[in-house]
Amino acid sequence: MNRTRNLIGTWVGFLLILVWCLLPVVWIISLSFKGVGETAAGSPQFLPKDPTLQNYKDILNDGDFLDALRNSFGIALIATFLSVIFATLAAYAIARLEFRGKRLVLSLALAIAMFPVVSLVGPLFDLWRTFHLFNTWPGLIIPYMTFTLPLAIWTLSAFFREIPWEMEQAAQVDGATSWQAFRKVIVPLAAPGVFTAAILTFFFAWNEFVLAISLTSTTKSRTVPAQMSYFVGPDPFNPPYGQLATASVVVTVPIIIIVLLFQRKIVAGLTSGAVKG
Repeated sequence: MNRTRNLIGTWVGFLLILVWCLLPVVWIISLSFKGVGETAAGSPQFLPKDPTLQNYKDILNDGDFLDALRNSFGIALIATFLSVIFATLAAYAIARLEFRGKRLVLSLALAIAMFPVVSLVGPLFDLWRTFHLFNTWPGLIIPYMTFTLPLAIWTLSAFFREIPWEMEQAAQVDGATSWQAFRKVIVPLAAPGVFTAAILTFFFAWNEFVLAISLTSTTKSRTVPAQMSYFVGPDPFNPPYGQLATASVVVTVPIIIIVLLFQRKIVAGLTSGAVKG
């Protein structure tokens, strides 16, 4: 009897959490299929009365939005690639080498990761204007790496510490150089951690808004989160909620695809570094 009650309680709690988490997502999807007249109503109903694909047609034919989507992909991929490379080398040195100030380096890295982004907008704006990096891809990639590198270093250093030192020594005994042992032995074993760092970096660069809106002025390098803030419509008191919801759905689709394709590696990366073998 108690087991049945526990099972029922578990399922009820699970369903409540599921509804709580998915209700906003379902609402945005439903809103994306509503026309302008329906979204302008004072209290629109949950499901669309007359579903339409016009919002998706308008978004996919919007050149500014497509440019922002291209910028988001390019900036996020480049920032992810560079961050993972530098973080892998730095984390390996921190995990394998003994030097003074190692804990201080990790503490500073964590402090940088927790530093409020908004406090750097003003200095970066002036600095980027001076060095002609304002409204450019490097002008966003560099600050993105500043905040993603510390987190990636912390993540990867934990994985490198779990890899037995004897495996690298065995590779060197077999004739491999230090670089070959690192590249062919250590990095493949730390692949779950590398993948986790890459996912976290990509998600940050893909969703970041404050730097994207402050360090860009045109669609030349403006990313999707910043571009969506310009969807104001002809009436400033009645924003195009349908187009905003549609843009949110389109932007979320790549993230969902990445999670579905690599969910096993994501789970392995998030769990394997937490337990010592």
